[in-house]
Amino acid sequence: MCFYSIAAQDEKLRWTYSGLVGQSQWSEHFSDCAGSSQSPVDVVTSLTKYDPSLTPISPLGYSQHNHQPFTLLNSGHTVMVSLPEWMGLGGLPWLFSAVQLHLHWGSGGPSHGGSEHTIDGLSSEAELHIVHYNSELFPNISAAMKQKNGLAVLGILIEAGDETNPGFNNIIRYLSRIRHAEQEVLIPGFDVSSLLPKDLSRYYRYNGSLTTPPCYQEVTWTVFYEKVKISKTQLFKLETILYSSKYEEMDRMLLQDNYRSTQPLNHRVIYKSFSAEPGKELSSGEVTAIVIGVICGCVGLAVIIRFIIKTIRFFTLLHHETEVVNSSTSSWDLLHSQRPAPMPRENDVGKLNSKKQDVAVNSRPEREKREEVVLSPKTEP
Repeated sequence: MCFYSIAAQDEKLRWTYSGLVGQSQWSEHFSDCAGSSQSPVDVVTSLTKYDPSLTPISPLGYSQHNHQPFTLLNSGHTVMVSLPEWMGLGGLPWLFSAVQLHLHWGSGGPSHGGSEHTIDGLSSEAELHIVHYNSELFPNISAAMKQKNGLAVLGILIEAGDETNPGFNNIIRYLSRIRHAEQEVLIPGFDVSSLLPKDLSRYYRYNGSLTTPPCYQEVTWTVFYEKVKISKTQLFKLETILYSSKYEEMDRMLLQDNYRSTQPLNHRVIYKSFSAEPGKELSSGEVTAIVIGVICGCVGLAVIIRFIIKTIRFFTLLHHETEVVNSSTSSWDLLHSQRPAPMPRENDVGKLNSKKQDVAVNSRPEREKREEVVLSPKTEP
């Protein structure tokens, strides 16, 4: 976040993003740049904390386009649009009045980074900052920027796509008129809310600093979850039209890679206004694929369950039949003493009858003999 018109008076020398007075040397010349609450930061989503008190952001007067022209400036560090103070910001503990907006970008086109804030270590192609000061507590931005709760900045991450963004075209189409540092031009006023994401209720909130010298640490940051898109052509113009050098300077340098590296969080907590990660929008094809997948999964699960049930029934029936067989065998063994005697064969019956007759014949004479002895009379007196 650059405050060219305000912070320039506090600068002792001309700082840059790289070189002799690059960002690695900022703290040597601007003490606040070595503070413990510096910006930008990497938003690690798994470490953010939900705060139900964070209400949706409410832009005030942003849509009053054509009310008066805006001033477009090449500061040598960024492209900046001055905003009238009757524009403001609601949804915060105090009323904040608008000051200016500006952009940060890279040099390598899509997928090469350029944003200042990152999400889970991933950067976007560019980033828009809209700066406000606390107009309830302070008379102007000069007084507010050094005081607690003095500033509030909206951070909007930008991605490159195929479609032209009409809102950003209100800025980009005039860049050729301010190609060199300190050049400025009046442009028609436009609807500043056209630069914002559609969803203003989901965002990350933390306390940080200006992202350029003098790095004052009095900024309440709001970084929106939803990103906005500009075309690849718009991004290319942003990266290649402007110079960081003045017109009269012979050694011209393109204004590129004007973003600060992420700074340590140092025990600060990043809050979020939503309790869970919002779902991504799906195309009709993706929805159809998901539905078909769910149906196939349910059918497959039903087949598996039916197979398991049939298997259980089979083994249950088999076990039952085994028990019945074992039970029958065991009962027969226990009742073996009650089995009927085996029937004699026909030949054995004949032999047995013959044997009985022989015994009867042989025993008769003996009885007769005994009877004769008993009954016979004596012959002599």
